[in-house]
Amino acid sequence: MGSKLNPIALAIPFFFLLIGVEVWVARRRGVRVYRLNDALADLGTGVLQQVFGLALRAFTAAAYVAVFDRFALTALPPDSVLTWVACFLSVDCCYYWFHRASHEVNFLWAAHVVHHQSDEYNLAVALRQSALQPGFSWVFYLPLAILGFPPLVTFVVIAFNTLYQFWIHTRLISRMGFLEAVLNTPSHHRVHHGRNPQYIDRNHAGMLIIWDKLFGTFEPEVEPVIYGITRPLRSWNALWANLHPWKDLIGQVRRTPRVLDKIKLWFMRPGWSAPETIAPEPGYYAALDDPSFDPTADRPSRWLATTVFVLATALALCLIAGLVEGVWAGIAGVLIAAALAGVGVLLEGRARLPGLSFRREP
Repeated sequence: MGSKLNPIALAIPFFFLLIGVEVWVARRRGVRVYRLNDALADLGTGVLQQVFGLALRAFTAAAYVAVFDRFALTALPPDSVLTWVACFLSVDCCYYWFHRASHEVNFLWAAHVVHHQSDEYNLAVALRQSALQPGFSWVFYLPLAILGFPPLVTFVVIAFNTLYQFWIHTRLISRMGFLEAVLNTPSHHRVHHGRNPQYIDRNHAGMLIIWDKLFGTFEPEVEPVIYGITRPLRSWNALWANLHPWKDLIGQVRRTPRVLDKIKLWFMRPGWSAPETIAPEPGYYAALDDPSFDPTADRPSRWLATTVFVLATALALCLIAGLVEGVWAGIAGVLIAAALAGVGVLLEGRARLPGLSFRREP
């Protein structure tokens, strides 16, 4: 859901500034909360989402406006404080159900899982987003158009809701006293990113934790959180991060014998399988005490990966700013995706170039 003026894109410089502040504070405290390979992969998926979301935002905004114009039961006044308060609560409730569905419905999880693939938890992880998820999330906000919330009000509140969720992706803020009872805080959201059995599929809130408490999905942070997913991606390739979950889901569909079960699979919870489903090839499932995926690339690989990432991000910012249009915009999008895939190859130590040692160190 969005508009031509994208508040999330406008906030990008502040995101990078706050990431720098988090790195500085962590070093002052003597803790490590970032790894270069993981951070570039996180930011790379965020870049892809912004690039591929350019056309999608125009469509989702137009869809909301069309539903509002044709089906709104009333037109709530945009200059009323009550309209804004009601929209704030309604958007946050819609986000809760979208987010919860993204953990409980296979095809939605295939898009959303990108956000959970990191074994770290920091502000860069907040920007680790699926390029495909915006293609599904907008549907959950259409009831607001029918209820009569004006498009501009809804778009602004959705943007505010999204921006709020950036700062809660940190380990450096502990508990926040009485605010924990109402707001979604870093402590609550750390639980959401945990793969500890009691933390899986809990705390889906956007801004207000009251929805989880009301609908039975709340879990407090008690034991230390182990971040990530039970079947890790084990790659720094931002493009593959988006495609891999769909490869897995389509593979499971192909192994499911009955047509009705093939259709049903898309809408069932992750992990569900029909009777007589052909077993997949053995895969890697992480135990809680397994070390994080962390192949060490040599220094030239790291420098080149960082340089390519910066150039790809600069090109993406040109696209977002409207400096590249038409066919050239499509070409730029392909180049950005290829560059970010290349960054992953370099960080995994798998590149081989004449005259340079781009190898994985033992």
